[in-house]
Amino acid sequence: MSPSSLHWGSACETALGALLLAASAGLFFERTALASLWVVGVGLLAWAVERAPPVFSKPLIVGSWYGLAEALGPLMGAWTLYVMLRRQQGSASGRALGGDRELRAARRVFGAACVVYGAAHFAYATYTAAMVPAWLPAKEGLTYVTGACHAAAGFALLLGTLPRLAATLEATMVSLFGAMVWLPSFFAKPAPQWAPSPQVQWSETLVTFLLAASAWIIASSLKGAPSSISPATDP
Repeated sequence: MSPSSLHWGSACETALGALLLAASAGLFFERTALASLWVVGVGLLAWAVERAPPVFSKPLIVGSWYGLAEALGPLMGAWTLYVMLRRQQGSASGRALGGDRELRAARRVFGAACVVYGAAHFAYATYTAAMVPAWLPAKEGLTYVTGACHAAAGFALLLGTLPRLAATLEATMVSLFGAMVWLPSFFAKPAPQWAPSPQVQWSETLVTFLLAASAWIIASSLKGAPSSISPATDP
């Protein structure tokens, strides 16, 4: 690859990063929120597509599915938020782009992603246990417990049983991961083996809180849901 190609590739990455940052900032303003969600959604869709090939080449490896699930979670959160904002504005097109059936599908895809997160805790228990804060006991045990909690939340969303509670607990747990695992890694001396560079620390911290935000959005979309509902009546 020539130096000019590398230059243009780097320039494109910088431009795309700036566009996504601008779109993210646009989410804070009512006039630009919907357009910004389109930009963010396209970026997340591209991320999911980029993570898909390993699923087809190595479908029996949990890590292949984890990469895709990590991208699909935020994509479902962005989709759900878009529909919620359209409905809040009373737009008929919001229903056309995402009716109740489509929203239920988004929640179930998010639930399936949570099941994959849980499976990864079991498949990579040693690696995950190393990330548990030193002041907490039974690191491997906590790894399995949190993995089971991921899976339980995912199945609850898939089956439509206590979905809001499941999404809320998932959001709380992932938020705690970000606050207790990734944020402290910036101050650890020496840096832990699972966070060997600032690039890894920043990317994993942002992804963790992005997953948490997506779970909070899913939970918010289920406001008013009965305590126990079937998939057919999932709001």
